Amino acid sequence: MMPLLSKDLDCEHAVALVAEYLDGALTRRRRRRFEAHLRACPNCRAYLEQIRITIASTGRIVPEALDAEVRDELVELFRRYHRK
Repeated sequence: MMPLLSKDLDCEHAVALVAEYLDGALTRRRRRRFEAHLRACPNCRAYLEQIRITIASTGRIVPEALDAEVRDELVELFRRYHRK
């Protein structure tokens, strides 16, 4: 868990808190700060919505439903990401 944050969150801290927010794991104080940031930041609201959609979609896509070329591209992207 992140240390106590300053009064105003920046986008980097807000993004880092998304998973805890969606899990309901933020303290009341952090949740209020996070939600205040969301009210003022359309980019972070969009990011939160993208994560919600991703979570809702997880498990619905089966490997067999993917074209072989798309599957290979996704595997390669995953491998490159983890080499960093």
